[in-house]
Amino acid sequence: MKNNIHITLVFNVFIALITFSQQEYTIGFYNVENLFDTIKTPSKNDSEFLPSGNRAWNSKKYNEKISHINEVVITMNNPIILGFCEIENESVVRDIVKGGELKSTHGVVHFESLDQRGIDNAIVYDSTKLGLAESGIVRYDMPGNSSPSRDIVWGKFHCGTDTILVMVNHWPSRRGGQVESEPKRLVAAYAAKDFIDSVSAINPKIKIVFMGDLNDYPDNKGPQIIAKSLNPMISESSNEFGGSHNYRGEWHILDHIMVSNSFLKKKGMHVIKKTGVIHSDKYLLDRYKGNIVPFRTYGGRKYLGGYSDHLPVTVKFSF
Repeated sequence: MKNNIHITLVFNVFIALITFSQQEYTIGFYNVENLFDTIKTPSKNDSEFLPSGNRAWNSKKYNEKISHINEVVITMNNPIILGFCEIENESVVRDIVKGGELKSTHGVVHFESLDQRGIDNAIVYDSTKLGLAESGIVRYDMPGNSSPSRDIVWGKFHCGTDTILVMVNHWPSRRGGQVESEPKRLVAAYAAKDFIDSVSAINPKIKIVFMGDLNDYPDNKGPQIIAKSLNPMISESSNEFGGSHNYRGEWHILDHIMVSNSFLKKKGMHVIKKTGVIHSDKYLLDRYKGNIVPFRTYGGRKYLGGYSDHLPVTVKFSF
């Protein structure tokens, strides 16, 4: 009888160790759609997102927006690595962290860009599992007399013997038309590709996760340039609509996560293949002119009280 009990205990411990060693975690990205504070910044064109602005943006709406984002973060399974775009500054990102379940564990990487509206990118990371080694930006000049765009924010992290490079992007918009605006995104794409290649040349084993709203579809030239070095993880099969954004009733993928070959190898920290998800929970969706669309914060100047005009994307990885 004692031997049976001993065998059972050993077996249970063995199963527990296997379960722990194969525990899955999440990497995510979310375009939160115009997360501005309510304070005027002299150097930024943020007037529309002030209490006196045409959107009547105020503390009540701001706090509701922060609460909504944290609701989404929970849906994303509280990612260990999380990229944000369309945030005004570091303060609003720290309000997200403080207002949710991440407050005791997650740190922030942020740099001010030259974007005239004042919107930036940021990385939020679990500081109990990842050690921040370096961080910085990739800044690129727009062609002609175009206004500056958002910098690519990057952070280099240590996790055991692994080194992970995280890059968060928000490429120039499609304003003016896809063809007319594409040269701007190609500048961003080549700048990102050069950075990826230079880092990989120094450390071929580095594990790279590239994420962001590229304002391009997977088969456009810009994403294809990045896909020469990295593996796309978000596809039309990642949700039932085939996209993360809806334009004039059609769904497309604008929000991407790509990873290096080294991040797919089952050694140490590794991304699990075919785990890319575009989250489309019912509360993130609305109906407009008969079409299902993301439930956004504003429809034009009308306050809708929703979440974002983009859906969040995630992939799973294991230690």
